[in-house]
Amino acid sequence: MNYRNILNKGTSILRKNSILTSCIDAELLLSMSINKSREKILLNLEEEINSYEERKYFELINRRKKKEPFSLISGKKFFWKYEFNVNKSVLTPRGETELLVEEILKIYRSSNNINVLDIGLGSGCILISILKEKKNWKGTGIDISSLALKTAKTNAKIQQIKNRIKFINSDIDKFSGKKYDLIVSNPPYINKFGYNNLDISVKDYEPKKALYGGIDGLKIIEKIIKKSKCILKNSGLLAMEIGKGQHYAVSDLLKNNGFFILNTIKDLQKIKRCLIAKKIK
Repeated sequence: MNYRNILNKGTSILRKNSILTSCIDAELLLSMSINKSREKILLNLEEEINSYEERKYFELINRRKKKEPFSLISGKKFFWKYEFNVNKSVLTPRGETELLVEEILKIYRSSNNINVLDIGLGSGCILISILKEKKNWKGTGIDISSLALKTAKTNAKIQQIKNRIKFINSDIDKFSGKKYDLIVSNPPYINKFGYNNLDISVKDYEPKKALYGGIDGLKIIEKIIKKSKCILKNSGLLAMEIGKGQHYAVSDLLKNNGFFILNTIKDLQKIKRCLIAKKIK
């Protein structure tokens, strides 16, 4: 079977299973299977594929048709300027979370020697991206999942900043670190209704602990705010991603715990996606 025929077959299988990106996914999965660039494949569509490569290809197609995210099949996801290892133990980095990184870098444009804490480290994409841009900063990342921390350590090593991050396996309730200049977090904020209605590409393949924020979606957010009040330096900042429709509730929690809202950042859909707050008391 040549590249043209196998791509047509793979695309057809994905399309029948309602994969919207069936064509490009089929091409990228073939690229993974035969270890050749997508461009080289498309320029040599009459080239034949051997039986081992064909079998490997359809194994990947079968995973994708079941709605397994492409990033988990490849084990890679691009975030900010860097490629991160991802797996089922961590939340796959999303484009909207880059807003958090962008805003922090704006606020601290000329600041050196900042000590930052990432609550719910996951793959490490937020903290690592910030530290790559800020060579004099140091960070601490905490996560309740030891498997997530293992992934974050691998990513930090690949990006050559592992010596600038302290990794701690801890629940937010039990964590008692020193005072930080900045705390960042992309917490689990999906409520019960939202979680029960998630697409299977998310619900079946990403960790519930990284998604589900309790009945109203605010359980972990409230814990983070209360903990941040204790471990942030005076005038320190808390930068946090939030879910759709949570802006007012989270703002009230922040104000009631001694924070002043500095900025609200909207995503491309005009959803209030991130909050930046200063500890004032």
